[in-house]
Amino acid sequence: MRRFVWRLQRVLDIRIMQERKASSELLVLTEKLASTRGELLVQKKILESIIKNIAGNSPGKRLAEQEFFLKNSEASNNKIKKLKDKIHELELQHKQKIYEVIQLRKAKEGMEKLRTEAKERYIKEQEKIEQKELDEKANILFVRNHN
Repeated sequence: MRRFVWRLQRVLDIRIMQERKASSELLVLTEKLASTRGELLVQKKILESIIKNIAGNSPGKRLAEQEFFLKNSEASNNKIKKLKDKIHELELQHKQKIYEVIQLRKAKEGMEKLRTEAKERYIKEQEKIEQKELDEKANILFVRNHN
């Protein structure tokens, strides 16, 4: 039997490579998102611990520390705001990449289904051809034996 050759195999291979690339990009995006969320959480915990420290001090010392904290809180708030904006942007990119991976996976699975169907047709055709050849050989042998 001849070897099965599917004309669209190269297209399927490209789809598989595209899906793998998009999946790895999705993984990188997910890691960035997780690290940014972790960084935001750390910044919030630092602010909370500073506030707890200030609240636990004596009134005279607390006023000086509160003044210092309030002067520097704008920088902390800006950093937290930038982190939140970055998280929002990464979440949007993450959703888009998930959609892209899903679309590529559907396209790849469709191509794989077409390949499977084509292979099944090919095998059936080859079996028919082999059966015809066997029938012809049997007929020839039958005619030779009876003549």
